[in-house]
Amino acid sequence: MTASSRLYFRQLLAGRDFAQSDTVARSMANYAYIIGDARSGEAIVVDPAYRPAEVVACAHDDGLRVVGVVATHYHPDHIGGSLAGWSISGVADLLTHWDVPVHAQAAEVGWIVESAGVDAAAIVAHAPGDRLAVGELDITLIHAPGHTPGSQCLLVEDHLVTGDVLFLQGCGRTDLPGSDPAEMYRTLSERLAAIPAGTWIYAGHAYDPVATDTFAHVRATNAVLAPMSAQQWRAAFA
Repeated sequence: MTASSRLYFRQLLAGRDFAQSDTVARSMANYAYIIGDARSGEAIVVDPAYRPAEVVACAHDDGLRVVGVVATHYHPDHIGGSLAGWSISGVADLLTHWDVPVHAQAAEVGWIVESAGVDAAAIVAHAPGDRLAVGELDITLIHAPGHTPGSQCLLVEDHLVTGDVLFLQGCGRTDLPGSDPAEMYRTLSERLAAIPAGTWIYAGHAYDPVATDTFAHVRATNAVLAPMSAQQWRAAFA
């Protein structure tokens, strides 16, 4: 589904569309994304963990040249690192083959360096609301802390990639290092409040029976988005 003839948007499920032989990838059910300008041939990859070269190969197979990586947040199942004793390949490995910038929120840079082993010099630190140009496409980087300090969502036309900030049902955990329940409440009730109802939501994991849904339907059915006070929200979900 694309709103314009320029937008190339592809959702890839780890363990199915790539990293098929990786048992951790199959169990974690992470999504990676390729977002590109179909006319210019430029693209970025979002959260390429497990077998990052296979994600890049999917872009190349469709005639796209990867010009950057976007990290929604620092967790190893999204960008690589050590997870419960498992070593997950990710952005650091990708950069040994492709010299491209890694785009992250400024609040997340230190976490990415420590967790994923990415050289700080390779990371472009963004401020909330920065725009990332990919060909003629304009991607808005929405700072959405709560799950991690520098979690971010990507808005391109009528597509919103939410990482582990918002799922079709539920939201990201707020009991992990760097998490903050108060910030998660603000993100869900304020920072994402202006997202248009017809926007398609694409989360960081395949936790739901469908791969995407409109924000209108998610807002109407997802309990974490129900109007309530910060105190009530934290009592229910923090």
